[in-house]
Amino acid sequence: MSSLTVRQSLAIVLSATFSLSPALAQNSSIEPIRPVAFVLQRPYMAVEVPPARLADSQRLGGLLKAGKLYLTAADAVALALENNIDIEVSRYSPISAIWRLNRAQAGGALPGVPSGSQQASSVASGQGVLGSQQAAGVGGGGGGAGGGGNGGNASISQVGPVTQNLDPTIKGSVGFSHRSVPQPNNVQSATPVLVQDSRFYNASIQQGFLTGGTATITYNQNYLKENSPTNVLNPSVAPRLQLSFQQNLLRGFGIAVNARNITVAKNNLKTTDLNFRTQVIATVVRTLNAYYALVASHEDLKSKQAAYDAAAQLLKDSKRQVEIGTMAGADLIKIEAQVATAQLNFVNTDTNLQQQELTLKSLLSRTGISDPLLAVARIVPLDRIVMPDKDEFPALPAMVETALANRADLAAQRANIVNSELSTLGTKSGVRPTIVAFGNATNAGLAGTGVQVPGLAPPNPYFVGGLGTALGQVFRRNFPSQSIGIFAQAPIGNRQAQSDLAIDQLQLRQTELSVAKDVKQIQVDVLNAVVSLQQARARYESAVKNRSLAEQLLKAEQRKFSLGASTPYEVIQQQRDLTTAQSNEVATLVAHSNARIRLDQTLGTILETNHISVADVLKGQMPPAK
Repeated sequence: MSSLTVRQSLAIVLSATFSLSPALAQNSSIEPIRPVAFVLQRPYMAVEVPPARLADSQRLGGLLKAGKLYLTAADAVALALENNIDIEVSRYSPISAIWRLNRAQAGGALPGVPSGSQQASSVASGQGVLGSQQAAGVGGGGGGAGGGGNGGNASISQVGPVTQNLDPTIKGSVGFSHRSVPQPNNVQSATPVLVQDSRFYNASIQQGFLTGGTATITYNQNYLKENSPTNVLNPSVAPRLQLSFQQNLLRGFGIAVNARNITVAKNNLKTTDLNFRTQVIATVVRTLNAYYALVASHEDLKSKQAAYDAAAQLLKDSKRQVEIGTMAGADLIKIEAQVATAQLNFVNTDTNLQQQELTLKSLLSRTGISDPLLAVARIVPLDRIVMPDKDEFPALPAMVETALANRADLAAQRANIVNSELSTLGTKSGVRPTIVAFGNATNAGLAGTGVQVPGLAPPNPYFVGGLGTALGQVFRRNFPSQSIGIFAQAPIGNRQAQSDLAIDQLQLRQTELSVAKDVKQIQVDVLNAVVSLQQARARYESAVKNRSLAEQLLKAEQRKFSLGASTPYEVIQQQRDLTTAQSNEVATLVAHSNARIRLDQTLGTILETNHISVADVLKGQMPPAK
């Protein structure tokens, strides 16, 4: 008994685990997972996006009982909003919009760092033999290239309407070199081959601003040791601290221009919500139409079954009359043909019903018919289409105003106009000439081990020392340098920028006209939806009367047939008319339901009518149906 109890408990636990696992997979978050690490390490670790949710929600399993799927309209809508793949795809859009905003707030790209080979071959101006030659404008064998000019050119190359990098950027480089430089003129170096061991350390931090400028603080340090007997500071160290800036004055100037991408990204957050709402509305409409179409098919199947039963009963009664001699045997052929026709109609209607079930299953499940239980399950709709006593809706102007205020697709188009206007700020700025103000302030230092060279004056004691001596010179600003300037560039004709601006503005005007057209179309759609609803009610009332008359005529004809005053053909004809009338009644009832749904969709109120919260849909877990 103890072993059996343990097995039963284990079976219960395992079954509960496997039944809950799809729900856990469905309800897990799809948002990217930020790394958990030290604050300085975190920005450089990859963000992990969870796998796609491919399992159906637990709600679907709870509605499957004994091979049948029992559904109310609210259950069908909830399943579609939880499991529909189109909805799941749309759930990623708001999340992507948040990350696009995060990307826009970081600004644009900055110039690249000069290559390491150039930096490794440079020495500070005035440092060592080659530095002295460079400072004096004398070229030696294999002289190094300075880095100041390259940095200035790289900064100017990035001016324009491209937003600066708004995240502070830290750069650093370290290099070591050993060089042997032949000296064709060894008067200064006093050696035919100049051998150098050098090290350099570079670090900088750069910050861009929405005004259209950048500021950079750079620290450079060069260490040099060489074999020249004429070098009075050997080894030596040369630090340098530089503050530089650049600011666009025309093209690319201003917060509005440089923040336009950020503003567009913020606006897109609202647009993605509106597009998601539009997707939800479309899914609700499709689901409700498919559900009520299935309900109508069930009702039609009942009428086809009743028609078959009536034909079969007529055949049975007719056979008795033939046996007793009150009916000719030839009349049975017509009745048998009617039975076959009624059976065929029943089979066709049932086939159509199964196809509609397949359509509805594809809306309600991500796995669809690949799930063997769902594939064989028949859908049993629990709700019926109810015709209200009357259709109540406000006056046409009030409905048009409601539609203009609630339609998510129209609101998204208006937001796109705002985005186009923001983007035009960039092309307007691009028409202007490029004028950039730039400048820098540099503090330099130089120190090293003093060497007494015979025949030369002793080294200046002010430069004798180590790194501390040189840094003291830097921070005391003993050797300051400043520069300021303006860079200007203006393309002759400027046809490219003017064409870009004209094209953007023309596209903006086209978008504005399209929105105006859609506003006008909404007014027509509201009127058409109201007229369609009224016509659907009129057709339904007419169909109800026709069906009632057909029932009365059939009963009368059956009484006449039982008294011998009618023929089987006339009974069959009345039975066909009743079947047609019943099908027409069901069709007009569905048409009225679709017209009501269409009106709610046109007014933008279908979610409120069906008590659907977009926030619940976004989470992928709908509350229990009421």
